Amino acid sequence: MLLLQQTTLVPKLLLFSKSDFSFNPCSSSPSTRVSFMDKHTKSSSLKQSHKQFQSSVLACQASTDTHDTSFRKDDLPAHGVSEVIVGVLGGGQLGRMLCQAASEMAIKVMVLDPLANCPASAIAYDHMVGSFDDSATVQEFAKRCGVLTVEIEHVDAATMEKLEQQGVDCQPKASTIRIIQDKYLQKVHFSGHGIPLPDFVQIDDLEGAKRAGDLFGYPLMLKSKRLAYDGRGNAVAKSEEELSSAVNALGGFDRGLYVEKWTPFVKELAVIVARGRDNSISCYPVVETIHKENICHIVKAPAGIPWKIRKLATDVAHKAVSSLEGAGVFAVELFLTKDGQILLNEVAPRPHNSGHHTIEACYTSQFEQHLRAVLGLPLGDPSMKTPAAIMYNLLGEDEGEPGFHLAHQLIGRALNIQGASVHWYDKPEMRKQRKMGHITFTGPSMGIVEARLKSMLKEEGSESRTAVTPRVGIIMGSDSDLPIMKDAARILTMFGVPHEVRIVSAHRTPEMMFSYALSAQDQGIQIIIAGAGGAAHLPGMVASLTPLPVIGVPVRASALDGMDSLLSIVQMPRGVPVATVAINNATNAGLLAVRMLGVGDADLLARMSQYQEDTRDDVMKKAEKLQTDGWETYLNP
Repeated sequence: MLLLQQTTLVPKLLLFSKSDFSFNPCSSSPSTRVSFMDKHTKSSSLKQSHKQFQSSVLACQASTDTHDTSFRKDDLPAHGVSEVIVGVLGGGQLGRMLCQAASEMAIKVMVLDPLANCPASAIAYDHMVGSFDDSATVQEFAKRCGVLTVEIEHVDAATMEKLEQQGVDCQPKASTIRIIQDKYLQKVHFSGHGIPLPDFVQIDDLEGAKRAGDLFGYPLMLKSKRLAYDGRGNAVAKSEEELSSAVNALGGFDRGLYVEKWTPFVKELAVIVARGRDNSISCYPVVETIHKENICHIVKAPAGIPWKIRKLATDVAHKAVSSLEGAGVFAVELFLTKDGQILLNEVAPRPHNSGHHTIEACYTSQFEQHLRAVLGLPLGDPSMKTPAAIMYNLLGEDEGEPGFHLAHQLIGRALNIQGASVHWYDKPEMRKQRKMGHITFTGPSMGIVEARLKSMLKEEGSESRTAVTPRVGIIMGSDSDLPIMKDAARILTMFGVPHEVRIVSAHRTPEMMFSYALSAQDQGIQIIIAGAGGAAHLPGMVASLTPLPVIGVPVRASALDGMDSLLSIVQMPRGVPVATVAINNATNAGLLAVRMLGVGDADLLARMSQYQEDTRDDVMKKAEKLQTDGWETYLNP
């Protein structure tokens, strides 16, 4: 009887300890999945159940030789935002973040990746272990998906073309993947569509390389046509004598090479562009990318460039993506030259490192946007929901465990910083310069988020870790204005607004005024309060140099009782606005600054409402006391 109880209980334990449907902890392919419900509920002895359990685990750990089609996850009905199962070729960090975005809308994402423990495997709806550039494997994988997309462009484009001919929905289209895979073909394609590019030419031998050097001059950029990314496949020849070594470094002419004219850019920019199935296009704000050893290291959003350059970059990116086929998210990398030109560097037909900040900084992340696009859902809002963001790539600083230790130290510091969000890709191996994760900082200004990044990069205990970036700058022409301007500082202190108080004279230190006004925005200042007496040039001069709002405080001088200061401030020419308050009323200047900041700060807005309520209550108490005690007692308590 005891044996009978054991044989009936064991299957129940197995069912409740694993999925009710299948056992797939290593995210293996469909050929390695084993259904516990089907196999164990029919067992007749403890030994038989135990053997089946062992064989199930071994099958999960094995490769893909045996087929068990008794049950598959993709046989389940889908009830998410879309009923279409999205298949992704590649299961790296981009695939992982696609799965994270999909989980919020209950969209089912399956990945094909050769590594059983690839970053996406732990959170994907399903993971087929296999090569994404193997034709037979990709075709088998495609049978289980409603739409096929990529997180890496180095896939088998010929197989994708074949699948499209068979009616498989591939987004973006195989024609786009084929163009993007070959960087020289990219250049030819975009050049044919009138998109500005650095000059380029194909080279087939050393003589051709020398002719390119004579044509373009040195330094000369040599590039591989295929399988080039993160700086791999690029080599620089500084003179004709270095051409041979550059060619050899790239694997020789048989690999397929071309040459680009050296572009002396002042900034590298990028635009994430989403294209829907209806050919609608939506562009994210332009970002600046900063590279370290040819790998994206830091992304600043939005880019610190003039508005006309932002529009030009967006227009070039829009035009480039419009020339391609298929839906999805595309990353357009650009060069900004010193003469204000925008030149296209290259395009990626997938989510991209330059768009990771969108997870926290934009209303719709690039990963959600990619899913929306390939599924035919409406494109989301790409605009930023925070004024500024910086993405910092966590690149391997050492091999193995020492590298993990250094990365985790940095993450530990980031977790103590306001506005920091950590993304760890859970890669099993650490290598130098390998992308292991990223950290995004968001905040009210670029100066503030840059200060937060610098704080993280400092060692613990550094004084700069506790430094607070001022949001309001209080400036005055002389210390004789301080007795008045201190009232603005007191208000800002009462509301907890970080600020600085400085003497900056328009007449005696014009260079300092010029420097302060031009750098204030980059330093994190959001509003400037400028006190001035007499000619009152300081508020107007500063306002003419900065895009930040300036509040002028007319200070009463020995002559004209401050009216000269007030009239000078309010008579600024059109195009140079300066707000002002009553003579000597720095208190109102401080309150106005708080209200302006409160437009984008819910906490400050609530505190201002409380301040108004407290002020009203104070008046009511005084009114009640006057009415109760009479005016004589009120004046002579």
